[in-house]
Formats: sequence, structure tokens, C-alpha cells
Amino acid sequence: MSSTATDRPAAARTTTARTATEQTGAHTEEAASLIGDARSRIDALDDRIIGLVQERMAVSSVIQEARITSGGRRVNLSREMEILGQYRDALGRPGTSLAMTLLELCRGRV
Repeated sequence: MSSTATDRPAAARTTTARTATEQTGAHTEEAASLIGDARSRIDALDDRIIGLVQERMAVSSVIQEARITSGGRRVNLSREMEILGQYRDALGRPGTSLAMTLLELCRGRV
């Protein structure tokens, strides 16, 4: 069966909707729209988180430089343990891994 010019827009809409639901894993257009909106919010949050991590890295660099310049060590292990505990208490066990990643980004491997 060949499609006519009037059939194409409907077919295109179906393909677009199918693509949106396939991309989100949703089974309805309403759910696909909700998921798409939520993903946009997550993308915006991720941009903010990345910016905050970069800011944290810069502040950490200032602290390390001041500590080294004054004759101290680059890393303060007791402070790092406080940070690990704070993340663990707030986020559970995965919080510890997140804190370790942040510490590594901010001070490098020890």
C-alpha cells in the first residue's frame, strides 16, 4: 500500500511520538512528556553540580597552597574524615564514595 501526501503527517507524528516514548522508556505520550521535562531538570541540576564541584576544586586549591606555603602538609586527613562522615551521614554508604571522588578531584590522589 502506498501512502498519500495526507497520510505522511500522521505517520510522521506517530514516528515522532514513538521515538519520544522509545527514548524515555515510557508507554504513553503523557509519561514521555513528564520524563522529558524531568530529564531537562536533571540536566540543569547536573550543570549546577558540575559548576559547584569546579568551585570546590578552586577553593580547595587555595587551602592547599596556603597550607603548603605555611609549612604544612597538602592534605589534612582529619578534615577529610569529617567530610567523609558528613556525606555518609547525609547520603548513606554511597555518600562515602561520592565524598571520596570529590576529595580526589580537589586534592588529587594521595
